[in-house]
Amino acid sequence: MIQIDTYLFYLALFGYLSAMCSFLYYLVKSRDQVAKLAYYCTLVAFGLHSSLFFVRYALLGYFPVTNLHQSLSFFAWVLIAAFLVVHKKYHLPILGSFITPLVTLFLISSASSLTDHPVPIPPALQSMWLPIHTTLAFLGEAIFGLAFCVGIMYLLQEHLIKKKKLTGLFYRLPPLKTLDDLNYLCLSLGFPFLTLGIITGSIWAQFAWGSYWSWDPKETWSLITWLIYAALLHGRLTTGWRGRRAAVFSIIGFSVVIFLFLGVNLLLPGLHSYESFGGGNN
Repeated sequence: MIQIDTYLFYLALFGYLSAMCSFLYYLVKSRDQVAKLAYYCTLVAFGLHSSLFFVRYALLGYFPVTNLHQSLSFFAWVLIAAFLVVHKKYHLPILGSFITPLVTLFLISSASSLTDHPVPIPPALQSMWLPIHTTLAFLGEAIFGLAFCVGIMYLLQEHLIKKKKLTGLFYRLPPLKTLDDLNYLCLSLGFPFLTLGIITGSIWAQFAWGSYWSWDPKETWSLITWLIYAALLHGRLTTGWRGRRAAVFSIIGFSVVIFLFLGVNLLLPGLHSYESFGGGNN
């Protein structure tokens, strides 16, 4: 029998699909009514998605971020939460045209590993560090996801300016300075969360495996990701890396985040791989 959390998952996915279609239409035709519809669809989907986590926590008895499906779903949830905060402060509905396709892709991908039969988690995951580490790490990565979308918007707007196509989409996209400032804000917020995620992960590893750092593939690529964003932040603060260079680095950095999240977990065996846990963690 299909459980209530499965229904909630597909209802949330339908909500995000509706929001994505509305936001993409707004990308083509700038109409305030469409932007409002897309925003409310996102809010409803986010509410359903949030209910999903509470229901799963009640059903499972632990923080539901322990396998591929749950991790992708949680990543999508945090990404939407970050978007809603930015939208509330800056009112940039056009950002939803880039965020919602990414979120929808994550959820569709997570549907392939959805199961109605919960798998018992190993002792290593039965820890208070599970919600602390995963929440901090995913917050940092989700904020970098925003920077990725902002970077794409920057390059697109810059291209329109260079080609002197100053109509339509040009007026819907924010000015280059606004996008560059938002990129820097995302970097400034995401980097501390990623750092804390790595630190708490090391502490958790000491409790679970008796070592703070073992150069596991996930740990190694986490360090590589951290170094990339550290270099970008250092470049902005000391040598004035801004504009196009910062946008390109944000895109490259998030591409490494995706490889860290999916490629390393699925392709490179180690203590953090999903197969090692009978599920997985971030």
